[in-house]
Amino acid sequence: MTPETLEKIAVADFERFRSMFYRKTGIHFENSKRYFVDKRLHERMKATGHTNFKSYFTFMRFQASGEEFQNLVNAMTVNETYFFREEYQFDAMTRYIMDELDSYRPPGEDLRIWSVPSSTGEEPYSIAIHLIENWKGLAHRDVEIASSDIDSDVLASAKKGLYSKRSVQNIPTALVKKYFIETNGQFQLCDDIRESVSFSLANILSGTNMKGFRHFDLVFCRNLLIYFDDESRKKAAHVLFDAMKPGGYIFLGHSESMSRISSMFKVRKFGDVIAYQKPLAGGA
Repeated sequence: MTPETLEKIAVADFERFRSMFYRKTGIHFENSKRYFVDKRLHERMKATGHTNFKSYFTFMRFQASGEEFQNLVNAMTVNETYFFREEYQFDAMTRYIMDELDSYRPPGEDLRIWSVPSSTGEEPYSIAIHLIENWKGLAHRDVEIASSDIDSDVLASAKKGLYSKRSVQNIPTALVKKYFIETNGQFQLCDDIRESVSFSLANILSGTNMKGFRHFDLVFCRNLLIYFDDESRKKAAHVLFDAMKPGGYIFLGHSESMSRISSMFKVRKFGDVIAYQKPLAGGA
């Protein structure tokens, strides 16, 4: 089946798809993304043997397993990341925030960190490396790192822990040698770091899906909210708030601001780094 045999997607059909995808994921595609969306839809139509959008759309929506919708989500989401991205937040974590969280929690209780979206794993693994290298509290306090994404393909890639030279280019050479094995231009992350992170499939805007995500002390949710409209951002803020323990912190991407979305969080500054805190019990 060649691209020429695929039926052009009508404006009304594009609107139907955009509305459905938004309801299920919170991601809204602007008209400027029309070429990208059409291209991905045609790829999935070709892969499933459908020559027109209506038959594909019906098949995808009512497939009992939901497999094709997941394939479509994987095709529509962009996963661009690398190790030690926005490293100043990791520095704030190990210099200030972990000690503060450690002082709140009873002895013997794990500190829990959630990285969402995980993409291909560079962020949660960066968190693990920074903690090992820079936070002395690991000597007496265990840390649990969980990471989630809506895209099942990137989760599978994250679990493998195999990266390109570009992905590791911001890591100091000594740490690359310490935590990776280079083979044929690829960099395999060591088992100890890979096993320190648990990965799971999650849609942050699915109420049922998110019930199991609770009691986190620190959340990294960077460059996710920029894909949402105002309504979805507010819903996501409530989900994140509910997922956190009182006194917990959340980091957003450099172009994102929780203050513009929700008044539930307190703004905290650690040097030049902004984090948002869920107030402690009693409003402290």
